[in-house]
Amino acid sequence: MNLRFKRTISVVLACLTALPLMLTVQTPAQVSAASDVTVNLSAEKQVIRGFGGINHPVWIGDLTAAQRETAFGNGTNQLGFSVLRISVDPDRNNWSREVATAKRAIEKGAIVFASPWNPPSDMVETFNRNGDTNAKRLKYDKYAAYAQHLNDFVTYMKNNGVNLYAISVQNEPDYAHDWTWWTPQEMLRFMKENAGSINNTKVMAPESFQYLKNMSDPILNDPQALANMDILGAHTYGTQFSNFPYPLFKQKGAGKELWMTEVYYPNSDSNSADRWPEALDVSYHMHQSMVEADFQAYVWWYIRRQYGPMKEDGTISKRGYNMAHFSKFVRPGYVRVDATKNPDTNTFVSAYKGDNKIVIVAINRGTSAANQKFVLQNGNASTVSSWVTDVSRNLQAGSSISVTNKAFTAQLPPQSVTTFVANLTGGSITSSTDVTGSENESIDPGITDSSYIDSEANTDAVIQ
Repeated sequence: MNLRFKRTISVVLACLTALPLMLTVQTPAQVSAASDVTVNLSAEKQVIRGFGGINHPVWIGDLTAAQRETAFGNGTNQLGFSVLRISVDPDRNNWSREVATAKRAIEKGAIVFASPWNPPSDMVETFNRNGDTNAKRLKYDKYAAYAQHLNDFVTYMKNNGVNLYAISVQNEPDYAHDWTWWTPQEMLRFMKENAGSINNTKVMAPESFQYLKNMSDPILNDPQALANMDILGAHTYGTQFSNFPYPLFKQKGAGKELWMTEVYYPNSDSNSADRWPEALDVSYHMHQSMVEADFQAYVWWYIRRQYGPMKEDGTISKRGYNMAHFSKFVRPGYVRVDATKNPDTNTFVSAYKGDNKIVIVAINRGTSAANQKFVLQNGNASTVSSWVTDVSRNLQAGSSISVTNKAFTAQLPPQSVTTFVANLTGGSITSSTDVTGSENESIDPGITDSSYIDSEANTDAVIQ
């Protein structure tokens, strides 16, 4: 996507995000009271596949061995990521560069999926797209060969110890100034006629840059194309929260998965990863993605970047800690359950269950502390543990909270995100589903630490 356009989107979104805080007149010393949060453990929503980001060694260099542990481990000072996205390079001579990090991610319990930006050069032609005579597309007589190219990547990775969970047809086919364009009709044709020949992994499409439904509606409305699609992947650059729900997917997508496969939010400013309260927008965006969009996976752009969850020196950023409030606790196979999502103007809550645990993530975007009561339905607990990130703390453990009559009350600090975890003792209890078939580490949440196209894809230069 065009850098100027994406940064414009980022500035607009940042302003919209900041507006409620600018209008807040309460002082930090005030404590507001919110409506109760009711968590109904029997009202199940989507199964969570995981949280993660992309590693792109061809563009910015591979994660180091230590950085792989930070990203995919779930111990102290680790992010607990459970999804890794990699690139399908058009040059198979570069495929080996994806192996080391992907193998280690799988060993740590993550799932790995791959997205292509371009087919091999012999499959590409230029055409005139709205005056751009250098626009690229897949040759119409190369669709079968392209499907085989994707198959070859799946086989190569498998032969090198990486069983891909899924492979995408194309990264951002509807914003391809620096890669390969696909129209909705072209994508539909491939999904109908060729995607069924992709073997030994799930097929993802269409990965629209802005979750534009005109790219995916034709697939959902065509029984053959839909049969060949396992995961509907979407990016959410500049996507308004009001466009997060997808009624047609709910109507037609039974048995399919719905993933958010790329974003950075709210911007890609240099060295912005630790800015506060801006970093709190990350967990807020994740909340909206889980609750309003019903996404099953949430995948950041670069794992390691000066605006990402891991900074260039390999340490976790404020943005990363916000992601970790989900990724370390809401493990693959957990199920989101119904919870009062917005009990107060500035408070946002989501809840999940798995491994006989209940996980509640509560975000307070206001400048005052909030006393919040949580009520459990169809399940109970005796005590609740908590971890908080705010201006001065990073996933800092709090005191144990007692549960009385299936309820507990906690104070949410101003401009903070808090994760609550409790062992369930009755009612609607489930165990997580192992979606990886790999090691799924038990959690040790003791983290201690006191553009887009950045240019996403100018493949002729090192990405900034």
